[in-house]
Amino acid sequence: MNNRNLLKGLFLMLIATAFGLGSFSYSIGTLGRAGPGMFPMLVASILFLVGIAMVIQSRGVKPVPVQFNIKNISIIIASLCGFALLSEYVNMIVGIVFLVFCASFAGSSYSVVRNVKIAGVLVAIALALQKLLGVQLPLY
Repeated sequence: MNNRNLLKGLFLMLIATAFGLGSFSYSIGTLGRAGPGMFPMLVASILFLVGIAMVIQSRGVKPVPVQFNIKNISIIIASLCGFALLSEYVNMIVGIVFLVFCASFAGSSYSVVRNVKIAGVLVAIALALQKLLGVQLPLY
């Protein structure tokens, strides 16, 4: 099974299944009065359907071989660990900026302007979640 498109679909279905099963440990509720398990169950269901579509699509296109770039995987893992540590011990805004700038080293091109825009949008989303929805985030 050396088909990257098929593996992406199967992996997405696996993750969706794990989160979907986890959502059943909470009360689902009804559509009129949703419980805490409703949102993760709906998102997992949509992701599972997207995974099915990816698996079906992979059958109709030419297989793309799977390649693992250990350097890029290491960069992404390091950026996620740095985000977690900075969010815990400094604040989440610094963690978000670090995550964006560090993870972009794994890409094929590096653009400071693009990274600033992405970090700005992510910080704005985090601020909106904190201020508008009351989500407890250690932003500053």
